[in-house]
Amino acid sequence: MFKKIMKGGHKKPSKSESNEPSSYNLGGSNVVVSHASRGALAPPSQVTTATPPPPITSVTPLPLFRDVPVSERQSLFLRKLQNCCFHFDFTDTTKIVREKEIKRQTLLELVDFIQSGASKIISESCQEEMIKMVSLNLFRCLPPASHENTGQEPADPEEEEPYLEPSWPHLQLVYELLLRYVVSTDTDTKVAKRYIDHSFVLKLLDLFDSEDPREREYLKTILHRIYGKFMVHRPFIRKAINNIFYRFIYETERHGGIGELLEILGSIINGFALPMKEEHKLFLIRVLIPLHKPKPIAIYHQQLSYCIVQFVEKDYKLADTVIRGLLKYWPVTNCTKENLFLQELEEVLEATQPVEFQRCMVPLFQQIARCLNSSHFQVAERALFLWNNEHIVGLIAQNRSVILPIIYPALEKNIQSHWNQAVHGLTVNIKKMFMEMDPDLFEECQRQYEEKQAKSKEVEEQRQFTWKRLAEAAAERDGVGGGEDYMITS
Repeated sequence: MFKKIMKGGHKKPSKSESNEPSSYNLGGSNVVVSHASRGALAPPSQVTTATPPPPITSVTPLPLFRDVPVSERQSLFLRKLQNCCFHFDFTDTTKIVREKEIKRQTLLELVDFIQSGASKIISESCQEEMIKMVSLNLFRCLPPASHENTGQEPADPEEEEPYLEPSWPHLQLVYELLLRYVVSTDTDTKVAKRYIDHSFVLKLLDLFDSEDPREREYLKTILHRIYGKFMVHRPFIRKAINNIFYRFIYETERHGGIGELLEILGSIINGFALPMKEEHKLFLIRVLIPLHKPKPIAIYHQQLSYCIVQFVEKDYKLADTVIRGLLKYWPVTNCTKENLFLQELEEVLEATQPVEFQRCMVPLFQQIARCLNSSHFQVAERALFLWNNEHIVGLIAQNRSVILPIIYPALEKNIQSHWNQAVHGLTVNIKKMFMEMDPDLFEECQRQYEEKQAKSKEVEEQRQFTWKRLAEAAAERDGVGGGEDYMITS
């Protein structure tokens, strides 16, 4: 891992998660802290408290840790931290190249020093200064989004080129240093929580709006590790994330890190104990379901869908709440979004039990019937694919007496007039499936449909006849009146 950092590489985390708080893992960052060089460090009994070094006014080369006596390493550690507190302008790569390289090499040494197990022996004051240095480098004003302050209309976030932070060669190493400190088994949580406090967590969360995907990946991993290690912070982190979601849903509809935050929550939800707390159910109702409302849902839908399905798998009684929530925010004119909803609906139905299915099947299949008749062939096709799922077909078969009368007119309409041949063929197959499933019910639905069509035709003929009579009466009146204009009064 350390070699990858030296080459400027970035490691993406995995999405696995454990139910045990101590084994929280996010993103594929298999963080393995090596203790191979621990023998080079003095045991705690030999470490003396470091005397704070005098402030430095410029970045200066410093000796390596291995080149100084063990007793002087804490003092050297503090001096290296001071070296890393200088900010540089990365917009011009030709300026102060030497100082930038010294800082980069210093950060690499600090990462190696913490990875080697030094966090167990360095003093609290050293840890405090390290977090101050990390804060000084990371916590900054993010640049405005490309559409802000330019008068331009916001572009589709999916089509925008990602903004890459110019100072990433240094920022990555600062993030790596923080990550190594948090995940190290040698880090004392009781000491670390004094510096990694609520204020620190809030500032980390603010950085999730960064447009640089590399930065968001690191933030995701670090925040998840903090959640797993600092149990005292867990309620606060959940509440702070909720507040970000509320602002995104009801105010801005613009945030770069919604997907990453949902990935963290997906792992957290996976570890919820049963029976589920009321707080977590309210989170589903007030946050996750309304997250289907914003227009840019496509960016984070995969993570959102995972969280939703996790809730239903944890507590099957929530299926009715989730399905009705989806129907509440079902898109009317956005076909891309409608496809995402149908995909999520299939995943939810796969985890739905018959009792919960019966509670919502009428409004559900009224909406599915509308999707079947969509002129957008992908929406109609995606709705028809629901019948490829054996579990869903089983639920439909158990409740066919209610469902078939709802969707039969939509099936007939597709067969008679849908322009797409694939949709036409899939509809014929589903109609045959119902015919084989319950011939008597199918014939009854067919009879009712034909009667309704005949009645509609009769009503239409009557309407046309009435208009014809009115036209004839008007023509007769004009003929009798010699072409004079008449005003009709009530």
